Amino acid sequence: MPVTDVRHDLDNLTLTVVAEFDAPVQRIWQVYADPRQLEKVWGPPTYPATVVDHDFAPGGRVTYFMTGPDGDKHAGYWEITAIDEPRSFSFVDGFADADFNPVPAMPVCTNVYTFAERVGGTRVTYRSTYESAEGLQTVLDMGVVEGASSAINQIDDLIAS
Repeated sequence: MPVTDVRHDLDNLTLTVVAEFDAPVQRIWQVYADPRQLEKVWGPPTYPATVVDHDFAPGGRVTYFMTGPDGDKHAGYWEITAIDEPRSFSFVDGFADADFNPVPAMPVCTNVYTFAERVGGTRVTYRSTYESAEGLQTVLDMGVVEGASSAINQIDDLIAS
């Protein structure tokens, strides 16, 4: 399993996931830069993602929806704030309505994904910072740790194919 560590810190409003992959940094970077690859790993296996728009550049927007086992759809968006290929990218991540407009009542977080070489592959640090402890607690209660871990753990199968 790629996920090696998960920590949440309500005082600092952060959720950090660390994963290690047996592939070069550039290969793991492509998982996020290519919308067809991203949709294979963004949602957990029971909530696969469909990427609708993918402007993976500073100022760009990524929109997607995840489809649940009963056909229910859950939309979200990224607003890309920075890219340093292949070392890191940052984005604001939020919940969206069916037209991909932000849902103000739901938590928003700022994410920084950092890719680093390690012996035999890549270490990725996924760090999310929430606007409030309540926002972080909301997503923790929704199962973000389990969902994110199961989604990230799909990357091994993708890069092996």
